[in-house]
This record gives sequence, structure tokens and C-alpha cells, in this order.
Amino acid sequence: MSTPDPTESNRWRPLFELLRRLDGEIEQVYVDAGFTEFRSRFTMPLVRLSRRGAMSIKALAAECDVTHSAMSQTVTAMRKAGLVDSVTDPADGRARLIALTPEATPIVELGEAEWAATEAALEELEAETPYPMSRLVGDIEAALGRRSFTERLRSQMEGQS
Repeated sequence: MSTPDPTESNRWRPLFELLRRLDGEIEQVYVDAGFTEFRSRFTMPLVRLSRRGAMSIKALAAECDVTHSAMSQTVTAMRKAGLVDSVTDPADGRARLIALTPEATPIVELGEAEWAATEAALEELEAETPYPMSRLVGDIEAALGRRSFTERLRSQMEGQS
């Protein structure tokens, strides 16, 4: 008799599916506006570049709270879509910075409007639910502050031995 596959029962799957659905619906706003190469992960870096000016991938990654590797992949995709390009750093002629192209302007404008609309839509959605996601996240963070997830994992794994 074999043990059940633990990956078939997954408490997180519904959350990941919800996030993918919301991302897809956000991306649809851009597709409907004619930006077929757009990905939802572009919004924050494009808006940050628009508001702060050209910056290194490392700085942009820090601004967007993602890894250098993740931002490098995002910049590559944005470059392919014609939204960003590399420029010489005026402070250090050997360094390269990521800058918006003129083609990015309408997407940045749509991105700022979409970001505000997304926040308003989420507020509306949370008002319809008995337990808002933002409150849930705060409550989970507080519980993890009392006992980390690593501690919980170790305790669960020790109990299985």
C-alpha cells in the first residue's frame, strides 16, 4: 500500500489560482488597450522608472522588492516589448542604466490608472467579504511573529518521525 501523494492536497493552491486569475484579469486591461506584450509584473518597474528616472537593474530590483535575477528577467521581457532600453550612466560611463523608451509612455499612464483602479476594486471586493484579505494577511503576519513558519515546519516534521 503506497502513501498518498502529498502534492495532491494543497492548501495554498486556491490562493495561487486566485492571484493568477487576478493577474490575468489585470493583464486583460492592457490587452484590451492594444498592449498585447504586456505582463502585470511590468507595472511597478515602469511606474518607478517614470517617477524616479533611469536606474540600474539592482536599484530597480530593490525599488520593486524583488531579486536581481527576477528583475533582470523582467527587464529582458520589457526590452523585448520595446518598453525599456539601456543607457549609459552619466555618473559612471562604464555602467548601464535601464530607461523608458518613448513607446512606454502610454503604458505608464495606463499603469498608473490601472494601479489606482486595482486598489479601489480590491477595496470594493474586500467590502463584500466577511474577512478582508488585507486583514487576513496582517493576522497571519502577527501569528508568524509569535512563531515563525520555519519553527512550525520543524515541529510538524518532528511529529512525523
